[in-house]
Amino acid sequence: MHKLKADKRVKKKAGAVWYRRKRVKGLLFLILLVGLFFLVNWVMLSRLQEQDVRLQEQDNKGVNSSTGFSGNMSSPRIAVQQGKRKSSRRKWPKGNYGRLLALAAHALAEGENKPEPKDLWQEPVIASSAWKPCADQRNWEPSKRNDGYIMVTANGGMNQQRVAVCNAVVLARLLNSTLVVPKFLYSSVWKDVSQFSDIYQEEHFINYMTPDIHIVKELPDNLRSLDLEAIGSVVTDADIIKEAKPSFYLKNILPILIKNKVVHLLGFGNRLAFDPLSFELQRLRCRCNFHALRFVPKIQEAGALLLQRLRQQEGYPGPLDKHLVGPFAKSTMKENRARSAKSSRYLSLHLRFEIDMVAHSLCEFGGGEEERKELKAYRAVHFPALSLLQKTTKLPSPAELRLEGLCPLTPEEAVLMLAALGFKRKTKVFVAGSQIYGGSSRLNALTSLYPNLVTKEKLLSSTELEPFMNFSSQLAALDFIGCTAADAFAMTDSGSQLSSLVSGYRIYYGGGRMPTIRPNKRRLSSIFTKNNTIEWRIFEIRVRKAVRQTKHVLKRPKGRSVYRYPRCNECMCRTG
Repeated sequence: MHKLKADKRVKKKAGAVWYRRKRVKGLLFLILLVGLFFLVNWVMLSRLQEQDVRLQEQDNKGVNSSTGFSGNMSSPRIAVQQGKRKSSRRKWPKGNYGRLLALAAHALAEGENKPEPKDLWQEPVIASSAWKPCADQRNWEPSKRNDGYIMVTANGGMNQQRVAVCNAVVLARLLNSTLVVPKFLYSSVWKDVSQFSDIYQEEHFINYMTPDIHIVKELPDNLRSLDLEAIGSVVTDADIIKEAKPSFYLKNILPILIKNKVVHLLGFGNRLAFDPLSFELQRLRCRCNFHALRFVPKIQEAGALLLQRLRQQEGYPGPLDKHLVGPFAKSTMKENRARSAKSSRYLSLHLRFEIDMVAHSLCEFGGGEEERKELKAYRAVHFPALSLLQKTTKLPSPAELRLEGLCPLTPEEAVLMLAALGFKRKTKVFVAGSQIYGGSSRLNALTSLYPNLVTKEKLLSSTELEPFMNFSSQLAALDFIGCTAADAFAMTDSGSQLSSLVSGYRIYYGGGRMPTIRPNKRRLSSIFTKNNTIEWRIFEIRVRKAVRQTKHVLKRPKGRSVYRYPRCNECMCRTG
């Protein structure tokens, strides 16, 4: 009996010891788990800060920040504004974003093995694929009258000039006139001497448009010798209201054309309204943009190389390649025919944060008094009318502009948007518009969260880029190709011409399989500026909702650009 009781006591004691050991093990495991959690957070935060130090050390060693990515594939830097070394060394305050960036880093690390949201790389296929390109269909004969010649000198960069060319084509048909191949105005902002034939195939443009309008390369000799300004044939953009209606040209420009047989539209750009315009003239606009303007072979060849390296030389050309790089898409396909048909996906991002956009926005971006002085000086030189307006008119404050969604997204805001949408850390991101205001240090957040970030300067060697150096419009054409052919395209400013043209091109030729992310900046501003304590999951939900609302397949709203919204009967045919 005593022995039985003793055995029970021993067993009870042994059970208690086992239970205590189990509790200790459980407690140790819990401590280890918590420690691991803090370690992961510490590592991600360190990575966010590490690049700041590295870039500052490089700047202190005299690294030339204006060269950007070299042909060396290991280079971690992105091109920055020439002459902005002082800006590139500036420590940009992250404000509220320091906390959000840390949360984003943790979320990306945690989500590495989780599936991406289903609609991340997709459009609403059924609705969007019902629209097919048909602007190449003609229902008229060439105009037999010729009331004179229209000369156009287009202003702006490559994308603004593209819009101006197609507007000029429509104007030539409207006024029964012959179009002289457009010239491009030299700009103190873009500093590029490129002309039409340096960017687009001139012969193809003339031949393709011949059934619609008459086009010549130069004025006839008898008109070339005239002093156009003296006879009143020079019309500047200041003489034409923005998006003027056809009636304006018929009333004001046609009489000059009939009288002098020539009109020179100097600084012509966005000077023709989208509505009201007849069906065939609107279709002519689309025909010019989507069919008549082909890049010259040297741009196509470099663009094909760019796409090949973006896709890591895998698979076959994308659905838009043949429209962008012509015969060079076929040569790429031959080189890769033995490889897997599954290409490496990439996201393109147009980070519209160059100094001209930043200065023109009248917003503030965290650089304090130094930034305000710098942008004020830039406006005085490049936007004198805006500088004068600031002095004579009470304009909205930077804070008010931001709340209204009128400020371009900063690199920090752009990367937070991508992370919230669910793009994985390993996503390859092609960045266009790499002359970022503030320099490479402004891109720390982007490169830290998405290390597979590339630009044309990184993917193409210095030898391959050499023919395009000092020609910003030709370099912009390469960005256009890289963005347009991407599996998904994200813009940070829907008002930019490149984003507008790229998204329209993807709609026109994409067959409903080329998603575009168009942020509602007003909604995003509310999320960014009014939620200092927002949790990451709530931030994700709100950002995704703000972006999802812009993914609806809509027919072109009245008065809006057919270059951006080609889903209309004039440009595309609905099959469903």
